[in-house]
Amino acid sequence: MVKKRERIKVEIEFPIKCSPSLLYNYISSASGLSEWFAHDVNNRSRNEFIFKFEDGEVQHATVIKSVPNKSIRFKFDDSEVDEYLELDIIVDELTEDVALKVTEFCYEEEKRGIQELWHSEIDILKNATGG
Repeated sequence: MVKKRERIKVEIEFPIKCSPSLLYNYISSASGLSEWFAHDVNNRSRNEFIFKFEDGEVQHATVIKSVPNKSIRFKFDDSEVDEYLELDIIVDELTEDVALKVTEFCYEEEKRGIQELWHSEIDILKNATGG
């Protein structure tokens, strides 16, 4: 019997200097996501997105959880049953500093590459938001 490879949850937090409402627009709307996450993003409906990446890859995702100005969770059609991409806006109660926590899943040997990719993507997001 062949053992199925385990995928791990990866969580990375990035400080971002902008308001939660502005940041939420960038992580939850097709126009916002197309400025930093994918080359082109379209809504098929309010909860269905089509992501087109620069390498030509196309992925379909459904919003399975959304809390305005707080978080959004996408379920990609080709992902494992219990896997998702979640973007959480975290506001420090004392300092009011804003951060974006990214949660996704990968194989252990992909973790470093995933982290590097997210650092690059978040740099683009920071430039777009001015943060």
